[in-house]
Amino acid sequence: MLVHLQGPWTPLFGRLTLAQIPYHNGIVLGAFIFAAAAGLVIMAALTYYRKWGYLIREWITSLDHKKIGVMYIIVGLVMLFRGFIDGVMIRTQQAMADGPHSAGHLQALHGYLPPFHFDQIYSSHGTIMIIFAVTVVLTGFQNIIVPLQIGARDMAFPYLNAVSLWLTAAGAALVMISLFVGDFSHAGWVGIIPLTELPYSPGVGVDYWDWALQLSSLGTTLGALNLITTIVMMRAPGMTWFRMPFFTWASLSTQTIGLTAFPVLGVALALLSADRYLGTHFYTGGMGGNLMLYTDLFWIWGHPEVYFIILPAWGIMSEVIPVFSEKALFGYTVMVAATLSIAGLSWAVWLHHFFTMGAGPGVNLFFSVSTMLVGIPTGVKVFNWSLTLYRGRLRFETPMLWAIGGLILLLVGGLTGMMLAIPAINYTVHNSVFVIAHFHMMFLVSVYGIFAGMMFWFPKVFGFRLDENSGRKFFIFFSLGTATTFSAMFTLGFMGMTRRLDYLYDPHWQPLLDIEEFGIFLYCVAVFYFFKMIYVSLRDRAKESHGQDVWSTSRTLEWMTLTPVPYYNFAVIPEVHGRDEWASRRESGFEDSGPEEYEDIHLPKSSIAPAVIGALAFGFGFGMTWRIWWMAGLSLLGIIGVVILRSFADQSGIVLSAEAVRRMEQKPEGTGIITDHISPPVAELEALS
Repeated sequence: MLVHLQGPWTPLFGRLTLAQIPYHNGIVLGAFIFAAAAGLVIMAALTYYRKWGYLIREWITSLDHKKIGVMYIIVGLVMLFRGFIDGVMIRTQQAMADGPHSAGHLQALHGYLPPFHFDQIYSSHGTIMIIFAVTVVLTGFQNIIVPLQIGARDMAFPYLNAVSLWLTAAGAALVMISLFVGDFSHAGWVGIIPLTELPYSPGVGVDYWDWALQLSSLGTTLGALNLITTIVMMRAPGMTWFRMPFFTWASLSTQTIGLTAFPVLGVALALLSADRYLGTHFYTGGMGGNLMLYTDLFWIWGHPEVYFIILPAWGIMSEVIPVFSEKALFGYTVMVAATLSIAGLSWAVWLHHFFTMGAGPGVNLFFSVSTMLVGIPTGVKVFNWSLTLYRGRLRFETPMLWAIGGLILLLVGGLTGMMLAIPAINYTVHNSVFVIAHFHMMFLVSVYGIFAGMMFWFPKVFGFRLDENSGRKFFIFFSLGTATTFSAMFTLGFMGMTRRLDYLYDPHWQPLLDIEEFGIFLYCVAVFYFFKMIYVSLRDRAKESHGQDVWSTSRTLEWMTLTPVPYYNFAVIPEVHGRDEWASRRESGFEDSGPEEYEDIHLPKSSIAPAVIGALAFGFGFGMTWRIWWMAGLSLLGIIGVVILRSFADQSGIVLSAEAVRRMEQKPEGTGIITDHISPPVAELEALS
């Protein structure tokens, strides 16, 4: 039976009223104006240049793994920017609200953010950065690169790949719309129990958070299944397990975590939904439930998720460092074993997140030791990267700078992690910003890996390099911001500053808070250079175009394809003869040898169904959040209907003739990812015509 809630409710709009739109909040109103203006500019540009058809035909309906990966990355970068703005607001509030005499602005007693608004911002910051930014961008890289590295035409299930993307986008859209319609959760990104229960959070904020995570976790689980199947079943002839590029191994380990961990998150959130909607008491301490049940379930997912976002970044670093050291990766087999062992150990460390709960010395000892054990394979990686660099012909181009920066941050984050693995130290610094600084060090390793991968593979996908001058300045200011902000945060943690504070009582912290704010300013300068890098690169793309192997010392199979990569990937599926196949061919003088005979290529038809499913999933989540039952019900029925109608569409695909492939290989200008060529037909539209 549905829980009866106090407050207005109507059958047509549910709990949604005009009062739920925070137009009276100056900050939210400014964000809405900015978002609306940006949206209008984009729509006007698409209309002026007549690109709506191109957008729908070439991107929205596409099942090409590369385009799906690029869309993942675009969604992730948009969310990364939003999460960064939240971080700026958090640090600015703390710098302004230190001490009893600090001034108040915009209806705040201290600083400029009232406590309830501040709680929403730190909740959305963590949720966005972990779930909808870094996780999504790294998933995009895996979508683009893994099929290329193993010599495949596409993912094992192209249609399912698109569904995964649009479910993730639906979850991200729920988070974004919560900024303008209603509120977001104030219970932290982890969903702190009992704050997520109805008596403590009767509004819609927790529901937004709940359904956004439900949709994205479903998309991630389906994506993990797809990537694992692709790696296991679609490797090119001769691509044995120990000839696979290391990034593919990292992706396999990552997606194994995803396939087994994200369903646990789904179960934890389903039980929370039952508590909030059906009146059950799985987590209600006073009604027979157990508060620790949620905490255990969440962190059983939560700590493997940490490795879900860092293993791909390590995989990127393991591709970049050998290329710019002009050496093979040192200790490949040991690195593979270390990656698999980290994925396994990730399941045995979740309780170190709550050493202070009083589980007893035996339990704390087990999880302390298991946490320290993770440091062994992680240390192996650091030594192997260092030995790859040793006596190499080092070239410090932007991808290499980001990879080495990530290596340095890993040392800081790893060593502080070993400190936190000791229960006695953990008791001292628990719930302090020292823990936040440690986590950001590890999280930023993934961010550095992302930017290393972006600089490294961008020219392969799009056909031109990113501007080196702006890229170096972006790296320099980003690194200065990292060092400045988190050095001060580590120190504040030792001084006793706890996390999630909208008001700070100790004026002696002010100098370090100002240093943090200066670090945030350096980050803002870095963001400027990031956008400048994109602009200059697009402006000068004709000058920055390059041939097949952009870096001249690349090693893996994706560099065998044309640049930019054609939509069919390989004219002929290559036969692999060893590890680092492309480096072996280049060193043997066979890099220019094309196939003697071409063959017909089978490609899937495009499909509008995944995007429609994503839109309906958003409608379902929005309807459930506001308890607009007709919207939720019709959206769910719509999803079922689309799946059924899809089954009647012609899914045989299309065939690209061998002669057409030959022409494209000889004149590749019309095969790139951004080219407006004649796409595969949309299967559902064919069925209706």
